[in-house]
Amino acid sequence: MLNERFPILSGKGVTKIFGLGRQKTVAVDHVDFNFYAGEIISIVGESGSGKTTLAKMLLGLISHTEGDIFYHEKKRDISSQKKKQEYWKGIQAIFQDPFSSYNIFNKIDSVLLDCIYMRGGRGLPHAKKVELMTEACSFVNLKFEELTNKYPFELSGGQMQRLMIARIFLLKPKILLADEPTSMIDASSRATILDYLLKLRSETGMTTIFITHDIGLAYYVSDTVYIMERGKFVEHGSADEVILTPRNEYTKRLISDVPKIYEEWDLSTV
Repeated sequence: MLNERFPILSGKGVTKIFGLGRQKTVAVDHVDFNFYAGEIISIVGESGSGKTTLAKMLLGLISHTEGDIFYHEKKRDISSQKKKQEYWKGIQAIFQDPFSSYNIFNKIDSVLLDCIYMRGGRGLPHAKKVELMTEACSFVNLKFEELTNKYPFELSGGQMQRLMIARIFLLKPKILLADEPTSMIDASSRATILDYLLKLRSETGMTTIFITHDIGLAYYVSDTVYIMERGKFVEHGSADEVILTPRNEYTKRLISDVPKIYEEWDLSTV
């Protein structure tokens, strides 16, 4: 269920071109989109489809070459570092590789305290900060007292992924962008991480954007699915519309490539 029906993040003709002349590459090619408040969206495509480049533009990590991005129905302005930091209070990300998502010199306490400070809690009493960090860790089934004074690299991959979600619990952004958040962890941990993200959405009304090549994941979690091929959105609609009654040949191929346990696997193309 969507709790409000307005686009919290949208784009018109958003394009990213790398290079010049014969060397130029159109990574994202004039895409339009509307992501609504409280919605779960999946952007699905193979490697090289442009989905991660689009994610970086949405986060403001790279600039777009053409088009406009709108935040709360106003043209996004991240022209200064101060404006960019204000924007980042409302949009945060979880990335594919948890090991590259942390500063190796910062202890876990510092990672979590930075989130509290970003939400204006620098002046809170120490006991309150510990309470908030303990609550955030507990949300993802971690014990803060076992993490304090440790460095992120002392944790397992699954623990690091859960710590990233604990950060989001503290920050409570309006939008979470999750770029292949479960691709580097085992199947049981993957289900747990997805459950935490869905629980976070239900508790905070957060808009969640999954960037993924996994069309099964997209069907399982999404309200809306966008299919991306060679920088363009070739199909979008509700998860049922796109996955159960696909119109585009590329979408049909993505679905047909998913192995089914009750059918003999065709390995001739491998």
